[in-house]
Amino acid sequence: MTLLLQVSDPHFGTERPRVVDALLRLVDSMPPDLVVMSGDLTQRARRAQFLAARAFVDRLGATPTLVVPGNHDIPLFNLFARAFRPYANHQRVFGVDLEPVFDSPALLVIALNTTRPYRHKDGEVSMQQVRRVAERLERATPAQLRIVVTHQPVAVTRAQDEANLLHGRARAVQRWARAGADLVMGGHIHLPYVLPLHDTFANLPRRMWAVQAGTAVSARVRGTIDNSVNLIRYDQTDPGPRRAVVERWDFAEASGAFGRVTHHELVFDEARQACATP
Repeated sequence: MTLLLQVSDPHFGTERPRVVDALLRLVDSMPPDLVVMSGDLTQRARRAQFLAARAFVDRLGATPTLVVPGNHDIPLFNLFARAFRPYANHQRVFGVDLEPVFDSPALLVIALNTTRPYRHKDGEVSMQQVRRVAERLERATPAQLRIVVTHQPVAVTRAQDEANLLHGRARAVQRWARAGADLVMGGHIHLPYVLPLHDTFANLPRRMWAVQAGTAVSARVRGTIDNSVNLIRYDQTDPGPRRAVVERWDFAEASGAFGRVTHHELVFDEARQACATP
């Protein structure tokens, strides 16, 4: 069994130490094979905040971690840095690669930098990124769970969140579905949900889901939803149809611990429909 932990929007600089400790205890109790951090690691892209995020990752030990920036990880008030060195602090502590890939017998996880310094908070996926991800998906093995990671969502559940949708999402989702993607993971809006993209986008050739995470450890929670993370369980040795379980784990104030609150079992299509790259 392969276990993936999605940690999104921790906004270090606004973190709750009690929740950070609870999340580390969760990791100790169920060590994941991969941690995906889907953006907004910091509140204002300051060096000290990135160092705090790095310290958290270091406390995960040897667990592989895939990290992508969010819009809060670009300087907002330092206009020179935003224009000419937008990712300097991020790359100083997490390395130069803003679009890492994790490839194992069970998982293919492709991360995209969807932030743009010329946008305030919106995200964008370029045609070049769409094609590159599709080409990598098409080389996946039949047993792998195929995941694309963006910061901004490709689909939302509420009308008031539509302004936060990823620009270029329609062509991206269509192309990635044809290339064999199973999940698109994101954050940004601090609202966790699992949404069938094959019911949201017309004429998708296969089943595909959006998996959105809330804010993992920040005080900037949304509404009645407390801090939360996602756990994804996948067994590539299962002889039946490929399937994964997506669990949402919320922090409970009373217990001071994370506990499972939702459970989604997803069954994936096997066949991949080949087509010409647009």
